[in-house]
Amino acid sequence: MKRLIHILYISVIMPLLMSSCHDIPTMPDNSRGNFEALWTIINEHYCFLREKGIDWDSIHTVYSHRIAEDMTRQELFNVLASMLEELKDGHTNLSSPWETSYYRQWWSDYPQNYDSRIIEQYYFNFNYRQLGSIRYGVVADNIGYIGYPTFASSIGDGNLDAILSYLATCNGLIIDIRDNGGGDLTGVERLVGRFTTEQILAGYMVHKTGPGRDDFSSPFPYYFKPAPQGRMMWTKPVALLTNRSTFSAANNFVAVMQYLPQVIIVGARTGGGSGMPFSSELPCGWGVRFSACSLLDAKGNTTEWGIDPTEGCQMDLDPEAALHGHDTILDFAIQQLSE
Repeated sequence: MKRLIHILYISVIMPLLMSSCHDIPTMPDNSRGNFEALWTIINEHYCFLREKGIDWDSIHTVYSHRIAEDMTRQELFNVLASMLEELKDGHTNLSSPWETSYYRQWWSDYPQNYDSRIIEQYYFNFNYRQLGSIRYGVVADNIGYIGYPTFASSIGDGNLDAILSYLATCNGLIIDIRDNGGGDLTGVERLVGRFTTEQILAGYMVHKTGPGRDDFSSPFPYYFKPAPQGRMMWTKPVALLTNRSTFSAANNFVAVMQYLPQVIIVGARTGGGSGMPFSSELPCGWGVRFSACSLLDAKGNTTEWGIDPTEGCQMDLDPEAALHGHDTILDFAIQQLSE
């Protein structure tokens, strides 16, 4: 865990600090100064401008006309937040003392494909085990189920041992990460380590090396190791359940797990969010958070726009079936693992 944090610090934070050593004009704390400061921060440090085909110069022209010196702070916030929405990035926020902006369309334009009440009531009759935010138990056909709603809450090796020991006699395992909005990448590393018996290439990091839009490092590989000897492992078939709200660190978990031979991805395309966020500040003190380092999968593919289910495993939750207590995504995964 500490090793991964150290790698991320060396690979992300240090290059960003070094790339900021060029001369940067001091912007005044007025409407124009804050606008120019935000535009410049994104221009020099955001990692997906080229990849997303964003014409940031044109966006400067458009939004510059909306800046007036007599505008209120709220009016300025609204303009700057709208400009950041052009990035279409769920990791990008502007924070003032009264509001934080969010880009929600990465998930809001898609079916939710998840209802935890259906699983709790109709698959467990509310008789499931719970450890922190994690729910687990055995569903139909002797298939184990783990509902993993967030990587923001830490789970220890002893907890994973207890869960996997309880499910050890099951024929297959479902890990439900629908609506998992991400969290700590070290939690991803710890969980992946239970499903591989050898060190694996987890993916690559690419970071900014300077203020130019094409100033990027070469892809830097990073690896995950199996859990230490004596820990409970799982080598039987696994189905990951995903929806559009599977984002950030959860998206990274899918990016790594998709290449393990015993794993299938079932459900809908994930929400993406492969950019590791970094924070800066405007002259007025407002904070800005944005994607500054791209994580690629083990084959060098970007996962910023999400990861598709395994071929033949794309499913939506049928609203009609849901009314009768059936989660069609979960049912399909049970069927696949049973076969």
